[in-house]
Amino acid sequence: MPVLVMKFGGTSVANIDRIRRVAKRVGVEVAKGYDVIVIVSAMSGKTNELVGWVRDISPLYDAREYDAVVSSGENVTAGLMALTLQEMDIPARSWQGWQVPLRTNSSHSAARIDEIPPDNITAKFGEGMRVAVVAGFQGISPEGRITTLGRGGSDTTAVAFAAAFGAERCDIYTDVDGVYTTDPRISAKARKLDRIAFEEMLELASLGAKVLQTRSVELAMRYNVKLRVLSSFEEPSDEAGTLVCSEEEIMESNVVNGIAYSRDEAKMTLISVADRPGIAAAIFGPLSEAGVNVDMIVQNISEDGRTDMTFSCPTEQVARAEKALTAAREVGEVNFRDLVADTEVAKVSAVGIGMRSQSGVAARMFKTLSDEGVNIKVIATSEIKISVLIDRKYMELAVQALHDAFELDKSA
Repeated sequence: MPVLVMKFGGTSVANIDRIRRVAKRVGVEVAKGYDVIVIVSAMSGKTNELVGWVRDISPLYDAREYDAVVSSGENVTAGLMALTLQEMDIPARSWQGWQVPLRTNSSHSAARIDEIPPDNITAKFGEGMRVAVVAGFQGISPEGRITTLGRGGSDTTAVAFAAAFGAERCDIYTDVDGVYTTDPRISAKARKLDRIAFEEMLELASLGAKVLQTRSVELAMRYNVKLRVLSSFEEPSDEAGTLVCSEEEIMESNVVNGIAYSRDEAKMTLISVADRPGIAAAIFGPLSEAGVNVDMIVQNISEDGRTDMTFSCPTEQVARAEKALTAAREVGEVNFRDLVADTEVAKVSAVGIGMRSQSGVAARMFKTLSDEGVNIKVIATSEIKISVLIDRKYMELAVQALHDAFELDKSA
């Protein structure tokens, strides 16, 4: 039988009533003739509760025990879902990551998937099981320890299973009914997209859109897994949600397809850095080792052998960045006069595969922001993206203005 992967997030399985509702939806797909792999998250709020318990007991916790504790939320959901399906006379059983096995590396709390052998689950399908309910977010290391994949890891689990089993599709059920041109909470004109290309979704996810986890989109693009994002609170239909697919499957697309934003950004500037070969490596090497996620980078024109270097990073990583760069200066790896952090900025981005073949997108974006009195602090571009760093107080204004300027309320 064809295989379908269905993933349900924490809000979709937040209580017993919602688990029953989800089970009925799974039953509809079983009735259509699918063997179904259901990936479940922990009940809404449960992971945060487990993380809090770990930190209360041990602020400098053992990452292996952290994974053992926080992965338990998904185990509970998987067992309850399997029981619910059995009560509906649907042959189902639950699977923890180690039972599949979903093999990962040894990076506890941020593990990467190495392999998902399909043999065990396929054999059970052959014996009459119709639904495999798999605890998302977790796997097993080469040392035989439980690992977790990091926040949003259940999305990645679902896509990885779809790739490993050659699934017809991977449906991601969440509390929104698809991917929108921007956040509907900011712009009332935001429009749900019927389809979006992998590359656009990857950019939107990495730039702040919370609908899908970035790693899950990367996997889907690499293995050409069709993803559908839809709400678990609406009646199912073949046209529901947003299909994330290859660019070739989209007939027509707007030049810009989405406006993304990230509120919690910081701009950091190293003032008067020695301009010499290797200076960038001397700056960004220590930042990488400290786990600072650097995004936008700008270097000023050199004058008298000195220059300024500006970069952006999440506000929560500012202290870590300051510590790493101060240490690098103390040991003589890099020399700068001052380090200035601006933690009141936001990143706003325009994304669209149509940018490849259409000029004037940057000019329209900059003119729109200028007309609204929004000053641009940093600019970064790629083939299908333009991002700007602006004062955070203007973020919502910028998103609304750009959404209107590119007429994203209208379909292509």
